[in-house]
Amino acid sequence: MPVYPFMQVDAFTNQPLCGNPCAILFDTDDMDETTMQAIAREMNLSETAFVRRSNIADFGVRYFTPAEEIPLAGHPTIAATFALVDSGRLPLTGPSTTISLELQVGPIPVEIISRGGHVRHIVMTQKKPRFMDTYDPVEVLPVFGLDFNDLLPNVPVQTVSTGTPQLMVPLRSLDALQKARLDFLAYQELRNRADFSSPHFFCLQGATDAGLTFARHLGAPPDVLEDPFTGSATGGMAAYMWRYELIEEPKFIAEQGHWMERPGQATVEVLGSRADIETVKVGGGAVVILRGELCL
Repeated sequence: MPVYPFMQVDAFTNQPLCGNPCAILFDTDDMDETTMQAIAREMNLSETAFVRRSNIADFGVRYFTPAEEIPLAGHPTIAATFALVDSGRLPLTGPSTTISLELQVGPIPVEIISRGGHVRHIVMTQKKPRFMDTYDPVEVLPVFGLDFNDLLPNVPVQTVSTGTPQLMVPLRSLDALQKARLDFLAYQELRNRADFSSPHFFCLQGATDAGLTFARHLGAPPDVLEDPFTGSATGGMAAYMWRYELIEEPKFIAEQGHWMERPGQATVEVLGSRADIETVKVGGGAVVILRGELCL
């Protein structure tokens, strides 16, 4: 009977039972996609990470939601990196340790900031942003129980990808953000003809004084109905806001999950000009809440 060591880590937080939980399985080189998908359904979290060897990076990782594999994800990157250090598989080399992770989109750099041998912050560098299809708000907003008055004016509803394509829906206020509800049938019809994997709603106001933005990320079964913190979409959101001049400075704190009683925060930095963004760095803390073995 194969036995796989695993951990569950809350990412984008330093407090247990906050942020976004991720299951991380180690030594999964011999595991096939069908098994990985079944395990992700069993875990029933936003994503499950499967760590393996890599010929082009320090480690390879594959990410599965309960429904499908995704090419890049933020909170599993933070969680998997933290788990590699905590399990002793990744030694720290000083106050700053940089590694590479091979994802489905290719290798990405990850920086681990530590003090006294303890991880304090993990920062992932996402892929160069791609600005993809734009959508008529009249077509999109009713799918989520919203109307034109809820939308932030003079900017598009657009898919942005820093590795995983997500629909950016900028809203006027926290009140508008709280209204968002997903009509499952209408959403499936929209997604079947769209270029995005999931929608990201945000406004230019934090849940706390520290945050510049607050966001919600909705989904449909078998995936979770709402993601507590979405690191990849936070990168796409940052690129979107920088390009369309919604922020004056390229560094800020993004917040998500507070209304789910899983508050999370990320540091965000956009690199490059507004017309030619090179990359986005998204970082956060993490904490282990579970260690065990998966017996198959």
